Amino acid sequence: MRVRLRSRQAGRRVDLVLGLLVAAGVLTGLLGWSVDANLPIDPIQLHAGAALAILLIAPWKVAVIRRGLRRAARAWSTKALSLILAVLILLTIGTGLLHATGKVEYVGPLTLMQIHVGAAVGSLLAVILHFTGHAVRPRRTDADRRALLRLAVLGAGATVATAVWDTAAATPRRYTGSVPKPELRVTSWFDDGIQRIDRQAWTLRVHQKEFDLDALRALPHETLTATLDCTSGWYSTQQWSGVRLTTLLEAAGVRTGTVEVRSVTGYTRWFDAHDDIWLATALNGSPLSYGHGYPARIVAPGRRGFWWVKWVTDIQPAPRPPWAQSPYPLG
Repeated sequence: MRVRLRSRQAGRRVDLVLGLLVAAGVLTGLLGWSVDANLPIDPIQLHAGAALAILLIAPWKVAVIRRGLRRAARAWSTKALSLILAVLILLTIGTGLLHATGKVEYVGPLTLMQIHVGAAVGSLLAVILHFTGHAVRPRRTDADRRALLRLAVLGAGATVATAVWDTAAATPRRYTGSVPKPELRVTSWFDDGIQRIDRQAWTLRVHQKEFDLDALRALPHETLTATLDCTSGWYSTQQWSGVRLTTLLEAAGVRTGTVEVRSVTGYTRWFDAHDDIWLATALNGSPLSYGHGYPARIVAPGRRGFWWVKWVTDIQPAPRPPWAQSPYPLG
């Protein structure tokens, strides 16, 4: 389908809508990627809706790009940026839709989610550069009755397209967008390699007290069923056995405040001492494997996988509250 733009005003409005949809896609994606909570408004459905709305207005954006490429006065850098933006957006949407089918997980050494997030970040940067170098400012006349009616039609079309996609092609997904896996995968935030820890050499230091593995297992353990929802785009529900964080801290004489949980790799996360967190030593009735954090790892129900610190070796009182840390680990 070839679309013609009647005026430059129409092209400007297409750019405005595209910018809003990209921003909405990034914000809803970040929310779904960060928060393991079934919110009243499903961010992943909104995320998919924004993506499909972009595809619905794509013919008009192609017309804008085609017109821009024909303009001799426009700099080649601007033209190249428009083409790069188009490629990045299509790559972002394509990998997201393909991930939703649950049939493809890797493209070479990278996961689809890594490509999806990387392309999304690139798209956002390209949009910012595009609007900085080729300013498209909203006007009062943009919110006229005809424009609002077109936005309503676009929203309805995106809603129908999302429903059709979920029914016909996508696999059932969690509210975070993750697809189910029967077994727990071995993954780590960034590239922490699997740590093969010597049981005899390992100790857990909690404030000023040290526990070896036997002493840790001697503390009151609980068995719980918890879902690990990984930012790689999958989730798995398993049975864990471990000591509750409050019990462990009480045994070490730590009463209140924030604690920093550290892995042997140096990876850290901060928790409130009263959070419902467990230090697990077993998975499905068996000791943890090296890949899953042997000899002890954090189990943090209701939090995404990067909170589930593996190969824990140190838990110390911290001077700052948990909210003062970066929302995503930086290393």
